[in-house]
This record gives sequence, structure tokens and C-alpha cells, in this order.
Amino acid sequence: MSAADDKAAPSPAEGAQSRPAGGAAKQAAASAFPNVRIVLVETTHPGNIGAAARAMKNMDLAQLTLVSPRRFPDDQALRRAAGAEDLVQAAKVVGSLDEAIHDCQLVIGTSARDRRLPWPSLTPEACAQRLLAETRAGAKAALLFGRESHGLSNEELQKCQYHVTIPTSQRYASLNLAMAVQLLAYELLKAQQAAPPPAPAWDLPLADAAQVEHLLGHLEETLVQLDFHDKDNPRRLMPRLRRMFQRIRLDQMEVNILRGFLAAVNRLTPKKVEKGVDFLE
Repeated sequence: MSAADDKAAPSPAEGAQSRPAGGAAKQAAASAFPNVRIVLVETTHPGNIGAAARAMKNMDLAQLTLVSPRRFPDDQALRRAAGAEDLVQAAKVVGSLDEAIHDCQLVIGTSARDRRLPWPSLTPEACAQRLLAETRAGAKAALLFGRESHGLSNEELQKCQYHVTIPTSQRYASLNLAMAVQLLAYELLKAQQAAPPPAPAWDLPLADAAQVEHLLGHLEETLVQLDFHDKDNPRRLMPRLRRMFQRIRLDQMEVNILRGFLAAVNRLTPKKVEKGVDFLE
């Protein structure tokens, strides 16, 4: 091969970086689950991205979103994909988890351990049923997988409506990232091939993650304005309120009503607002 030929042929990793932006949308439309995205957060090893893409393609999932991967694009991701290079090349890379899930109405995070603050939890089977039922009704959903070393942070898990834990041996509970993706994707495909569950009936679209985040930010600032919440000594007020709203599953109208109420409170002068009672954990 001449020097000119060598320069003209991009490496597999360069091809992944230069893939048109519409690639991800085309992949999603062709899959059995166009409204389900797999989100990998700060993946350390590019080989795990490729192996996760292979697991996804086995189960007819196509939407892959990467949050601040340490090395990507990378030839190792393509080599480990073993036939799923198209998913790797179409992967969407974003700089934050908020950006990855901003338009999702359902967010489920994987967690390998119990947390100090209990959260609504699902088995892998129930997770698949929930994903299938809500996305069939038109919702967009994200299934989050954390870092290889320590998973998702508490803050990241608090952005989810549900957590899902894969049962493992108590003697050795460490799962490879691609294994975890494979297991949950398998449950989703199995549920899809079984009798369809009833779609949840509601009169208005559910609020997406960005709308809920804006509401929670507005609520926190209002609680500070009322001297009900001290950011320097927050205890666990906001995580508990976040858990409550995630459990309720607000629709878009409910978010607008609450934002309107908070705006009315914001317009009051401090003299017109009675101080709230002390918050007890």
C-alpha cells in the first residue's frame, strides 16, 4: 500500500468518530426496542463498550449512549463488538448523565448493593416488563450501567425512578459490564416474545427527566427562600423529596401545576410567608 493509500484509509476508530449523526436514529428505528436506550456511564475500558454492543445486538437493542467514556472511539471497542460494529459506530457520546436521559420518561439504574436510602426496586424480570409496557405506550426509557469499578453514584441513582439488581452468589457478586447488559437485555427480549403486558393508561404524557430536574431545582431554591432548607446543612431532605417525586411518576401537567405554585410562592415577600415547621428525618 502506498503512503497516499495509507493516509486515505481511516482506522476503524476514526470511522466510528466520523459516522453521520443520523446513524443512531437509523439503528434505533430498525430494532425491536426503538424507545429503549442503554446508557454506559464513564466506561473505563473500550473493550467493554464493544462487548456491551455485541450483547445488545444479540437481543435486538440498538440505542447505545456513552457518558464521558475514558477512551472512545477506540479500535478495541470495534474488535470486541464482533459483528456489532455498527452499534459502536452509531453510539451517541455525551458529556453528562443529564444529557443522556433528558428526554426519557422512564429511567432505571443498575445497582449491586442496598443503599442507605431505600428506593423502589425491580427484579430483572419486572424491569423488563416495566420497560416493555411503558415504551409500547410511547415513553422513552433509559437503562443505566455504571463504572466497572464502582457502578453508579448515589446522585446518579437518585435520578432514576427504579433500581434493578441482578441476583448473584453472595460469595462473589462481581459481574462484568457486558454480562450485566446481556442479562437485562435477555429479560427484555424474553418479555417481548411472551404475551404482551397491558399498557399503562394515563390521560397525559409523563414528565421527562429534564422536566423533573427543573422542578426539583425550583423546589430546592424555594425551600431555601422560605428558610426551610439549609444547603450548608441539608441532611437528606432533597434526596427524600427526589425519591417521593420519582416514585409518584409526575405527568407534564402536574409538573406545570407545581412549577406555577412555586412561582407564586417566589413572588411573595418573606414577610408574607409563614416559616415552615422543622423538618424531621
